[in-house]
Amino acid sequence: MREHDMLEKEEIFSKVLRAGRRTYFFDVRATRADDYYITITESKKFTEDDGSFHFKKHKIYLYKEDFAAFAEILDDMTNYVLSQKGEEVISERHQKDFKREYSIDNRMEETAKAASFTDVDFDDI
Repeated sequence: MREHDMLEKEEIFSKVLRAGRRTYFFDVRATRADDYYITITESKKFTEDDGSFHFKKHKIYLYKEDFAAFAEILDDMTNYVLSQKGEEVISERHQKDFKREYSIDNRMEETAKAASFTDVDFDDI
């Protein structure tokens, strides 16, 4: 095993957030110079038709020089979402009676598209 792989496996401090089919792993790791950085891994479980499953993982490496800017932008983004939509989860997955609402413009576009089709008599071809 390469030295990098061995270092990658060694966590100094870890926390886990389980969120439905997703699990988030927050790990503090050490560089070769023994400085610290953070990895954030999203692991998502997928179930196959035969009942077997696999995981897809995505990882972010976050270094100290980026902590302040990252935290500021994350804070801005979460505050924006909460101020615009509140804390209640609105989704098809979380609400069994969820119905997607279409705007009047969308309905008008759909109606116009449907009206643009004409009946074709194949005898005319």
